[in-house]
Amino acid sequence: MDNVMGIINNNPQGISLKEITGHRSLASVPIFSRYRLIDFPLSNMVNSGITNVAIMLESRFRSLLDHIGPGKPWGLDTKRDGLFLLPPAHIYDKSQLYKGDVENFYTNKDYLHRSRQEYVIVDYPFVVCNLDYREIFDFHRSSDADITVVYKDLETLHRDSHYTTLTLDADDRVIDMKIDPDTRRNTKISLKKYVMSKDLLIELIDESVSIGQWDFEKNGIASRLSQYDVRAYPVHNYVAIIGSLSEFYRRNMEILQPDIFAELLEKEGPIYTKPKDEAATQYTPESKIKNVLAANGCYVAGEVENSILFRGVKIAEGAKVKNSIVMQKSQIKEDVVLENVITDKNVRVSPGKELKGDSSFPLIVEKGSQI
Repeated sequence: MDNVMGIINNNPQGISLKEITGHRSLASVPIFSRYRLIDFPLSNMVNSGITNVAIMLESRFRSLLDHIGPGKPWGLDTKRDGLFLLPPAHIYDKSQLYKGDVENFYTNKDYLHRSRQEYVIVDYPFVVCNLDYREIFDFHRSSDADITVVYKDLETLHRDSHYTTLTLDADDRVIDMKIDPDTRRNTKISLKKYVMSKDLLIELIDESVSIGQWDFEKNGIASRLSQYDVRAYPVHNYVAIIGSLSEFYRRNMEILQPDIFAELLEKEGPIYTKPKDEAATQYTPESKIKNVLAANGCYVAGEVENSILFRGVKIAEGAKVKNSIVMQKSQIKEDVVLENVITDKNVRVSPGKELKGDSSFPLIVEKGSQI
C-alpha cells in the first residue's frame, strides 16, 4: 500500500449530533469509553500500510488537534509522508460562506499534487468499522474500475439516521446512488469509503468547481455514474453509522456485547488512540458492576449496569447508573440515579438527583453542566 494515500473528510454531511458537537468537530466525538471517531479510519489506514494520511479539518477543530497531535499513536510522526492536517477553505477568506467539502479539497489541491502516491482512499469518520483496505484496493485494481465504493447490506435501517443507498447491476457496477432518500427499501448502504486514482480525484474536484458544485459525494460521484465505471465492494464486518444521537447511543450500548467488542476492536487490527497513562480503574468493595466498559482512571463506589464510563469518571457510593454513557471526568455524586442518559465531559450531578431518559431518546447533559 506504499502507492496509496488516505484522506479523511471531516465534512459532517448533514449528520445531526448537535448536542455533542456544539464545541467539537464530528471527528473528535468520544465513543466506546476511550476512543474518538477519528481513531477508526486513522487506524484502518495505518494497519493497511498507508503512511501518507491527511485529515480535512472543518470548524471547531481544537479538540481534534489536541487529540491527534503529530500522529504519534498511529506511527505517523515521520519525516517521510506522515500525518497532514488540511485547513478548511474559510480560514483563507472569512467573508465567504461555506459552500461544501469540494471547496476544501480544492483549497488543498497542492497537497495532492505534491504527494508521491498514485492512488487515494477518501474516508469519513462517522462510519465506524475495522477494515483491511488491502483487499479493497486489490479488488479496485483487478476490476479496472475508475472508482470503488465500499458498502454493506444492512439488515436494519433506522429512520433517524443518514444513509447513502446504492443500486447495483449484475457486475457490481453502481448504476444509482441516492443520498439520504425518503424511502428505506434499498439496504445496500455506502460506507463512505472511496478508492480511486489521485489524478481522477483532482479531475473530479476541478470539474465540480468549474460548474459551481460543492458536494463531493453528491456532485463528484453520484451525478457522474454514467461517466465513470464505479464498482461496489461488499464487506461483512460490523459497521456503525453514527448518523444521529440515537444511533450514537445505540452503537455505544452494542459495544457491551462481547462478540461486537471483539469484532470491532480486536479482529482486523488494533484501534489506536491518544494514550493518557492513567492508573487502572478502582472499584470499592461496596460497588456493584454488571456489563460495564470502563476506561482507565475511574473510581466506582456505586452501582453501574450496562453502561460506558470514560476516563476519570467518579461514581460515588449510593449512586445508580444504568444504560448510560458517562464521558470523561464527570462526577456522579451520592445517591444519584442515571438511566438512559448521556453526560458529556466534566459534568457534575449533585447528590440525590434523578435523571432518566428513554432508550430511544436518551437524555443529554451538555459538557461542563452542574445539576
